[in-house]
Order: sequence, then structure tokens, then C-alpha cells
Amino acid sequence: MTVLLSERKQHILRAVVINYIKTAEPVGSRTVARSSRMGLSSATIRNEMADLEELGYLAQPHTSAGRIPSQRGYRFYVDNLMDLEDLSDADEIALSSSLSTEKMREIEQIIFNSARVLSSATNQTSLIMGPQFKKSAFRQMRILPLDETRGLVVLITDTGFIKNKVIDMKQQLSQAELHQVVSYINQKLYGLTIDQVTTSLINELKRDLFKRLEILEQAFILLEESLKEEKQIRVFLGGTTNILNQPEFKDVDKIRRMLNLFEQEPLLFKILEESSSDDDIVIRIGGENEFSDIQECTLITGTYKIHDKTLGTLGVLGPTRMDYSRVISVIRRLVDNLNQSLSS
Repeated sequence: MTVLLSERKQHILRAVVINYIKTAEPVGSRTVARSSRMGLSSATIRNEMADLEELGYLAQPHTSAGRIPSQRGYRFYVDNLMDLEDLSDADEIALSSSLSTEKMREIEQIIFNSARVLSSATNQTSLIMGPQFKKSAFRQMRILPLDETRGLVVLITDTGFIKNKVIDMKQQLSQAELHQVVSYINQKLYGLTIDQVTTSLINELKRDLFKRLEILEQAFILLEESLKEEKQIRVFLGGTTNILNQPEFKDVDKIRRMLNLFEQEPLLFKILEESSSDDDIVIRIGGENEFSDIQECTLITGTYKIHDKTLGTLGVLGPTRMDYSRVISVIRRLVDNLNQSLSS
């Protein structure tokens, strides 16, 4: 059931969230009175905070303590009360520094640097999903003669992945014949994702080219090996100790669980894959996360693209007491920078 909060309650909730994010300490009525500038007495604020607690927006960890935001309180703050932080010139320079390498040849280095910069700018743990080979579209195959008996097969995708294989050529083909064969393959496969290059399609190509099959057999092996590969799982982490430095994660069992999580790259990949949207920033707070390993955390994610085609997901993982305003602004700027760099 949705409960409409009065303007006064919204101001008080906002003050509690902002103060708790800064201090990690329960927030009392006097602190709210000093920071909200609403001209309300501590007694009035205390009553409003009690109402907010009853409505599920605040919680009181101890009877004599102040209040802290609940998951519902954070969600209301993010959706209705938060102002996004304006990034400084220093922030802008830091966020663009990770993109200063050559574009596709060093795309993994760009992602690695971006994870480091993202964690530094947010003081949280960053996770970035590397581009997936199987989601890339076939661009072209080349066969380059190395000598009389060997050739180099090169497979190139639209996202810059390059696979190559040296093959033994049992019989010679002229440059013209090689060009004719490769042009036929490129025409048939152009624009298909690697997932769409099925075994039956490869067999169809083999039948069409059966006269030259001996020479091309190993070229097709490269394609078939690409199909058989496990989905390439690569998640780049930055600032893994940042989350462990937060007061919420001082408990030894919590630390152990987080360290174990960071070692499970397939799980991190799945978390990012299922916690993202092509359209906008996604914010999942506490129990909103489907994965039990991070239900005491907030995960904020965005997707990066090349020519409007999604390549991967980046995210920031931290306690629910996170500086949402800054983290969202940083992620949006980094996503914009990545999209522009990779598509230029």
C-alpha cells in the first residue's frame, strides 16, 4: 500500500538519510533540527520520526538511539527526494582518464582502468562485465597465406574481438580463389552474432564449398571452436576492500561472505547480467536484489554500448547506506564516456 508522506515528513526523512549516509550513526531529532532548517522543535521532529518508523520508512536499532533509514526509506529517498550530485572538474578528468588507450585493441585495458576509476570515484566496490565474444556480430573472416603450406585464418567481430588460427593448407589456392571463398563466407555470415552461427549453418557452408573443403576445413574449425566455447566470463573488480572498510561489514562472517563472493566470477557475472537494463540506471536496494549474497547491499548498475548495441554492464556494490546521489552521477558519466569512446 502506497502512503503519501506530508512535505514535513519528506523533509525529515531526507535529513535522516543524508545524515546517516555521512556518519553511519543513528540520527536523532536534534541533528535533524540543526540540519533541516525547518524551524521545528526537537519534540515535533521526534513525533514525526516515530510516525515514519511506524510507516516503515525508518528503524530504531536501539531504544535510546536515533533512527536509521529502512530499505523502504532509502527507496523513497532515491525515487522522490534525491538531487543528483554535480561532478567536479577533477571528477570529470578522472572518469575520462580510463579511456585514453587505443579503442578496440585494448578494450580490456579500458574496462580494467574503468573499474579502478569507478571504485576510486565512489569509494565503493566496482564491478564491470567485460564484452562478450558470443554477443558480438560476425564482421569478416580473412585467410592470409603465410607460406606455401600454411595460412592464417582471422575472425573479426564488430566489437573488435579478433581470433586467429594458423592452418595447414594441403593444397594451394591462388589469391583469387582464396578471396572468392572468403567473400562467400563473409556474405553469408555478416551481421550474425556468434550465437547465430549454428553448426547447421556451418555445415551448409561446407556443402556449398565442398570442392575446397580440404583447405578450408581448419578455417571452419575456428568457427566451430568459437561455438563450443563456454560463454566468456570476465568481470573486472575495483576497490574490493572498500566495502570491507564500511562499518556495516566489520563482522567477520560478513567479511568472509563478501570475500568469497568476489572470488566467484560466474556468480558476479550473473548478478550483473540480471541486475541491469538497456535503458537506464538500475538501483536495487537490500532485499530488492534477487541474490542472497548481496541482500544486505545496494547494487547500482548501468550498461555500456557500441553503436547502440549493449556490450556489458558496470556496477557499484556497497552498503545500503550509500551516497546514492554521487554514485548515480558517477555511473552515468562513466557510461556516457565509455559509449562515446567505444563508438567513435
